Amino acid sequence: MILSCFLLACNSGKQDIPAPPWQGETAVTDTVFDLPQIEQAGELIALTLSGPDTYYDYRGRHLGLEYLLCQQFATHLGVRLRMELCRDTAEALARLANCEADLVALRFHADSLQTGWRIGNGKTQLEAALHEWFRPELTAQTLREEQQLLSQSTVRRRVHAPMLSKGVISHYDELFKHYARTCNWDWRLIAAQCYQESTFDPEAVSWAGAKGLMQIMPSTADHLGLPRDQMTDPEQNIAAATRYLRELEHSLLDIHNRTERQAFVLASYNGGIFHVRDAMRLAERDHHDPHLWADVKPYILKLSQPEYYRDTLVHYGYMRGSETADYVDRVRARYDQYRRKVR
Repeated sequence: MILSCFLLACNSGKQDIPAPPWQGETAVTDTVFDLPQIEQAGELIALTLSGPDTYYDYRGRHLGLEYLLCQQFATHLGVRLRMELCRDTAEALARLANCEADLVALRFHADSLQTGWRIGNGKTQLEAALHEWFRPELTAQTLREEQQLLSQSTVRRRVHAPMLSKGVISHYDELFKHYARTCNWDWRLIAAQCYQESTFDPEAVSWAGAKGLMQIMPSTADHLGLPRDQMTDPEQNIAAATRYLRELEHSLLDIHNRTERQAFVLASYNGGIFHVRDAMRLAERDHHDPHLWADVKPYILKLSQPEYYRDTLVHYGYMRGSETADYVDRVRARYDQYRRKVR
C-alpha cells in the first residue's frame, strides 16, 4: 500500500502539476515547523485514532500498524515519537490544521487507489524524508512482525507440570504462602495466576519484555522498586507481584465484594486497570452492575469493537478483551482445582 496525502482544496488559476506523495494541510501561521525544527526538538508528533489497525496498548506495549510505522519513521529520523489519540477524524484534521502535530497517521482515501497519511502544510523537508523512507512493502512487513509479536510462540518459557505431587503445586509454594500476606490473598490463587503467567518458569520472557514467574513488565518493575537485574529472581519477582496486586486492589475498593474484586484485579493485572474502568463505565451506562464481573466481562470483550472503544465513555480505546476475559477465566478455574487438591 502506498502512503499518500492530498489537499482538501486546490488553488484555481494555477498550472496543474503532479502532486507529491504527501501534501500538507492548510497552515494557520506563517512559521513552518519542518524537519530541522523537528530534529532540534527531538520529537515527531503524530495523531491517530484508537483501534487494532492504528494504535492501542497491549500489556504495556504500544501496537497497531499506524503506530508501528510512525515509530519506525521516527527512529529513521533519529527522534522520539509522541503519538496522540483523537476522538475522530475531524478532530485529527482540525488539530493538524492548527499546527498541533506533524502528521495524521490514518488511512484517507483520495481516490480508489490511494490511501495514506496527511502531514502539515509547508513541511516540504518532512515530506521528502517520508517519501525517501517509505517503501510499499513496509506495510505488509510491519503487519507480519506485529502478528509474530502477538503469537504465543514468541513467549520463551519451559512448560512445567501443573502440580509437582499430591498437595504440592510448585517449587515456589513457600514463597507464595509467605508473600500472599502482602495482598492478603489465598496463596493458591497467586499460584494459579503464576501458572497462567509463566507455568512456574522463573526464566520466562514475553515478547513485550515481561519477565519471571509473574511476568512483570520492566516499567512495572521500576514502579515497584524491583531492580531490573533481579526480575527473574523467584522471590523478588513474587514479592513485587504481590505488591502490585495489593496496589491494584486498593484502586478497586469501590468493589466491596472481595471475590468480585479479585476478578477485577486479575483483569487489571493482565489488561490494564484503565481498560477495566472503561468497561465498568460502559456496563453502568447500560444499567448493569459495574461491580459484578459477570456484568462487566461482556464489555471487556466489546472493547475490541469500534462502536464501543470509540464511545465517549471510553478513555483508553481499543482493548484485546478476549485475552483478558480468558485470562481471568483460566486463573479462576485453576484456583478452584488447587483449592480442591491442596490445603
